[in-house]
Amino acid sequence: MNPIQLEIFRALFVSVAEEMGSSLRRTACSPNIRERRDYSCALYEASGRLAAQGDHMPIHLGSMPVAVRRAIQAVPMGPGDAVILNDPYEGGTHLPDLTLVTPVYGKAVASGAPLFYVASRAHHADIGGMTPGSMPPSSEIFQEGLRIPAVKLVEGGKWNQALLQVILANVRTPGEREGDLAAQFAANRTGEDRLQQMLGRYGAEQMQRAADALIDYTERMVRKGLAEIPDGTYEAMDYLDDDGFSEEPIPIRATIRKRGEEALVDFTGSGPQVQGSVNAVFAIALSAVSYVVRCLLEEDVPANAGLLAPIQVVAPSGSVVNALFPAAVAAGNVETSQRLVDVLLRALSQALPEKIPAAGGGTMNNLTLGGIHPDSGCPFAYYETIAGGMGGGPAGDGDSGVHTHMTNSRNTPVEELEHALPIRVVRYRLRRGSGGAGKHRGGDGIIREIEFLTDMDVTLLSDRRRFPPYGLQGGASGARGENLLIDEGGETPLPGKISFRARRGQILSIRTPGGGGWGRPSLKGRA
Repeated sequence: MNPIQLEIFRALFVSVAEEMGSSLRRTACSPNIRERRDYSCALYEASGRLAAQGDHMPIHLGSMPVAVRRAIQAVPMGPGDAVILNDPYEGGTHLPDLTLVTPVYGKAVASGAPLFYVASRAHHADIGGMTPGSMPPSSEIFQEGLRIPAVKLVEGGKWNQALLQVILANVRTPGEREGDLAAQFAANRTGEDRLQQMLGRYGAEQMQRAADALIDYTERMVRKGLAEIPDGTYEAMDYLDDDGFSEEPIPIRATIRKRGEEALVDFTGSGPQVQGSVNAVFAIALSAVSYVVRCLLEEDVPANAGLLAPIQVVAPSGSVVNALFPAAVAAGNVETSQRLVDVLLRALSQALPEKIPAAGGGTMNNLTLGGIHPDSGCPFAYYETIAGGMGGGPAGDGDSGVHTHMTNSRNTPVEELEHALPIRVVRYRLRRGSGGAGKHRGGDGIIREIEFLTDMDVTLLSDRRRFPPYGLQGGASGARGENLLIDEGGETPLPGKISFRARRGQILSIRTPGGGGWGRPSLKGRA
């Protein structure tokens, strides 16, 4: 396929995933999906290989192929079907992330096998479990919410009402969940319609050949990029603060063995799986590696299955980066994924010192809350991640108050929060001076303070409260994060991982980490 054809099909395939995302965002009910854009969409070949994805959430995009392959293997799909899945031990990541997979048939071959699949993944603000928001500091997966294996939610265009009612009976906000699931199905239908239009114009053979050619092209570009990295073995270690039950730090180790156009990424030496919910499943490890590889390439290289083709990933079974059932995993998706990226980049900084930035905030600063709304008398549940500082790098200072690495979500506007929830945002600003000093400074974190206007349950899953984001090439570390509960008795420090009952009038202050600095400050005369 010539370069012009290849570029045309790259743009066509990506536009399908992007339009799916736009449809999902416009039709979703929850602020988490509608405002924060905590969703991802992609399309796959008939075999389940990733063909194209939108510029959505890295943690979703790198792990979703495992779920799609599981859905294809487990459930035969016909026209008009949609398979739902969230089980972390069947390709999911953590329970609030619901994946919906839909087959795409050509109009003339509806009785044959699917030609493509489209999939959407969205973080639902509640999927049951022991705390509102379904992100508890849990000790087993049964406490985290409703676990759904690969099963048809829609068959022949008709919803499986029995399954839908089971799902809605196990969540705190059934109306919002039903609306968000309908939005995901609408997004999948949008992708299906666009692909069928393309099949009618170009034909199945040319489209499948284009998808294969794009995957092959990405693999060639990855191999070219790997060839430019000096051969060698590069190692790094960092730590998660704790698991919420013990104060013991949890080691995350990565060894990258690079030879020619291939590489082995080995997480041997990472800690064993723990009691708390920071355990990650293997799909998370794959996602972190995929993200880091993508960062090393030029922006116009398509993101598809070719990214990991020349790379072998090893994650010891039963470790915190490849946990076994029934380990708790709610925070593994959001916190351990960030530390995996930190460790991989730190190892690569030994091979590419003039290309790799210092550590970003290294945590998603997860906040969930819920209770009974005093005005409506109805349950509410809310989830958000709070931004931090980006690490400084060879190209310049790190950005302040942004989501970095495995999260790509947006800020939830204050107006939306206060309209939907019985809370008041009393303070929301940059945390000046929290970025690490360096030739190129780390970006500053954020201070977000919320006053509770009624009693409610609150959960925090955060990290980098003990081990600060590292600097590189002589740059200083970024400031550690802090969590405080403020009331008439003063300020009470809170641990990084906690669930508690907040009283009306109390204020929660979340102060997120800054990014590490890059280069010695004296080289630029800056502190």
